[in-house]
Amino acid sequence: MATLADDRLLTREDAADLLSIRPQTLALWASTKRYDLPYVKVGRAVRYRLSDIEQFLKSRTVNADDA
Repeated sequence: MATLADDRLLTREDAADLLSIRPQTLALWASTKRYDLPYVKVGRAVRYRLSDIEQFLKSRTVNADDA
């Protein structure tokens, strides 16, 4: 089970920085549903859970044996 520290909410800018992409790319992914990266919407604010980003990265990791 994820701890509260793992479920820290990040701004779109912070999440994009962690993924080395632009915040606009995350906005595009959310609107087109290109990737299944969950986000939290509170009013107009969009936040990403750190644990969701870590899981997203794990699911996108390609092992040398898989290639």
